[in-house]
Amino acid sequence: MPNQVSMGAMMTCTFGAAPSSLVVLPANKVLCEGPPAANIMDHKPMVNIMPFGMCSSMANPMVIAATAAAMGVPTPMPCIPATAAPWVPGAATVMIARMPALDNVSKCMCNWGGVIAFSMSGTVKTMIP
Repeated sequence: MPNQVSMGAMMTCTFGAAPSSLVVLPANKVLCEGPPAANIMDHKPMVNIMPFGMCSSMANPMVIAATAAAMGVPTPMPCIPATAAPWVPGAATVMIARMPALDNVSKCMCNWGGVIAFSMSGTVKTMIP
């Protein structure tokens, strides 16, 4: 069974150079092993999802411009997450603030083509069916 995700969970992006941690605001009023528990709507860039160091996606306009300026040499640029859609699929059997809870097998798509996934859920005992 997957684990519940909470504040401080570690994430990676397929085009990011470094891991990042999930920020969950206490607005949902649910705690999980201490920190606030996340639901699928905790996907807002620069609020919940922080940058992943440098972005190397050729779909990112900043990377395209830097690569063109470097005469075609792929040039990573600072990551600015662009996550318009919520995490999928979430855990439909557990609701947090009327939305499915976020489990550690859920993924979030960045507009620049990256897939954001969890490397550490932030919890060790709380599992979601």
